Amino acid sequence: MGLHPLEFSECYLDSPSFREKIKAHEAELDKTNRFIKELYKDGKNLINATKQLGMAQRKFAQCLGEFQFEYIGDAKTDDEKCIDDSLQEFSAFLKNLEDQRELMMSNITETLMKPLEKFRKEQLGAVRAERKKYEKETEKYYSSLEKLLNMSAKKKEPQLQEADTQVEVLRQHFQEESLDYVCKLQEIQERKKFECVEPMLAFFQTVFTFYHQGFELAKDFDHYKRELQINIQNTRNRFEGTRSEVYELMKRIRETPQEYRQTSPISFEGYLYVQEKRPPPFGSSWVKRYCTFVKEQKILHMVTFDHRSGGKIGETESITLKSCVLKMADVLDRRFCLDLDITDRPGTVLTVQALSEDDHKFWIQAMGGKEPIGRYLMRTYSKERGIDAQLDDVGLSFVKNSISAIEKRGINDQGLYRIVGVRGKVQKLLSLMIDEKSNEVDLSASEDWDVKTITSALKLYLRSLPEPLMTYELYKEFISPAKGGSPESRIQAVHCLVHKLPERNRQVLGLLMKHLANVAAHSKQNLMTVANLGVVFGPTLMRPEEETVAAIMDLKFQNIVVEILIEHNEKIFTDAPESCPLSPAAPVFSAPTRQSKKMSRQNRPLAVYNPQALDIQNVGDGSSPATDEASMGSNESVSSQSSSASASEVNTEKTDHAPLNASLCSGSNSGSTTVAASCSTPGASGESQTTPTKATSDKEKQEESVTSRKAKAVYPCEAEHDSELSFQAGAIFNAVTQSREPGWLEGELEGKRGLIPENYVEML
Repeated sequence: MGLHPLEFSECYLDSPSFREKIKAHEAELDKTNRFIKELYKDGKNLINATKQLGMAQRKFAQCLGEFQFEYIGDAKTDDEKCIDDSLQEFSAFLKNLEDQRELMMSNITETLMKPLEKFRKEQLGAVRAERKKYEKETEKYYSSLEKLLNMSAKKKEPQLQEADTQVEVLRQHFQEESLDYVCKLQEIQERKKFECVEPMLAFFQTVFTFYHQGFELAKDFDHYKRELQINIQNTRNRFEGTRSEVYELMKRIRETPQEYRQTSPISFEGYLYVQEKRPPPFGSSWVKRYCTFVKEQKILHMVTFDHRSGGKIGETESITLKSCVLKMADVLDRRFCLDLDITDRPGTVLTVQALSEDDHKFWIQAMGGKEPIGRYLMRTYSKERGIDAQLDDVGLSFVKNSISAIEKRGINDQGLYRIVGVRGKVQKLLSLMIDEKSNEVDLSASEDWDVKTITSALKLYLRSLPEPLMTYELYKEFISPAKGGSPESRIQAVHCLVHKLPERNRQVLGLLMKHLANVAAHSKQNLMTVANLGVVFGPTLMRPEEETVAAIMDLKFQNIVVEILIEHNEKIFTDAPESCPLSPAAPVFSAPTRQSKKMSRQNRPLAVYNPQALDIQNVGDGSSPATDEASMGSNESVSSQSSSASASEVNTEKTDHAPLNASLCSGSNSGSTTVAASCSTPGASGESQTTPTKATSDKEKQEESVTSRKAKAVYPCEAEHDSELSFQAGAIFNAVTQSREPGWLEGELEGKRGLIPENYVEML
């Protein structure tokens, strides 16, 4: 696990764990600063000590080889891995040069020394300045807060109001500075990946110029250099997209911080001042503690934490709450107080003080069993823009209309999909095209709308859907393979997940990917490579339901998924996956979320492709899967690795793919591409067809194998509908089959048959 993302919402809680995360980021930047200083010093030695060139180069190479970048999040992209490995590559190259004892360097000041020193002074120096301001505002705020809380409640109201106002101003200044500092920390962590490596790349290019045998060495290094340039550019592009998303999130949270306070129905947390009584004549003292209240168990965990003592954390104390009573100011000369009756200490009442009136209300509601005010930050594109975009026949028609117009009128336009249209015209076009009464415009023939307006309208339509095209439910499953594994396993995982999408989603996605593959095939003219298209369409086609900094850091993996879909669109959307795991490959460490109650059962698709599940109940209904010729026709194959798509030439080859031969399988479900095991596959015309007797036998064997499967409950579950089963962890289900409803199984438990959430069980 690398550095933890710093959530802006945590700036308002200012928890001990948040401070620990900040310290980890600061330590990493200090390490980077020391690394750059050392590198700068060694570079000077190379310039000023030609006679000691060999020793200086070895030291320089050692410094490069020992350093490794830390990253934010739980995984790295292929580009980041290449960038991380680049320092080791540079180190090995320098050692090779030293072995040959050739003069390689005459001028590195402009290409290496100045950019690194500029980065260290301007970027890392700015972080140090922000750090001092942050520590200063921390001290000012908490000192004033303690003075305010120690102020007598009997003072005149104007004095109290003036004191409250002063503390509120300081609190706002502190939180503003905290937001800026957190944003700067995360920005510099991402920026250093290319700001530090890019000067090194320029340095090597300069070395080749003055090297006696530079031509041969440069030729050997050229391939890696080009790949690294692509890695850096991809990382830079993703950085720009990530930074804009982070700034937008910070802006929204800054405008309404209370709305986005991190709350949940499970627990509530924040700082409280706890009264600790001492034996006479010492009276009592008030100690600041970070408290977490678990509502269901009514347990309050308290840990001492002092911001001014270097962030030292004390031991955690836990108590069980019996009741919570408001403490009046006329009883105790302090505001915002509560009396807590403790179950495990009969007769003991613990008095605590909240930090403000709002905080006081939050604690009262939490301890009284009411749900806290607040919500998670969700994206609501369609509501924000006032566009009622739906994935219906009208929307599908608009997608086809737009693709046809773009490929006919602007396939070679430079910056296609990157250059945006005028916002007003884009919204006007989209509103026109999704209106059933006025959507008859043929964009291919109409000159009223330029290409950039059409491309922007298409992207806006996809962003304005109530749910992203690749669905909230499958978001984490799509992201998971992009974070690791071989290229083959990534393609297979994405292939399987695409066939879990609702049919209309898969149909539209297939049309779009075929179109984007065509766009990438013309990248020499339009400059839109597969990698560039991934950057544009990653956040458009898939996004998480909850928007956080951690989710924004996953944008780079969204791009990778889209790149895979573009490069392998023919295989993914034309052919059924050969084998897919019944349950997600990623380990699940807590009880997963069940199907959303917002989606009624009537609106769920009747069937979702799953090659391991045979729906026996519909064998013999005579229906056959419908195949959209637009999505199943000939595709252009774009062949390149995800991380180096813009470097290699794009080969286009027309390949005709016949749709699945539905007539060979009478047991296929309508609306599903599930094929019974006894059916002949496309391309197997040389094999003899099975006889009715053998088909009957195969059917009986399939039915026996499916209905004899068992499953074990991993998590407890309470039924939310009459057709579902309630069970405890460890329950054994018999006769388990795949349900028609996505994400559900059917099984028997204690003589009753019903639905079981698929991710709540493991197959035996």
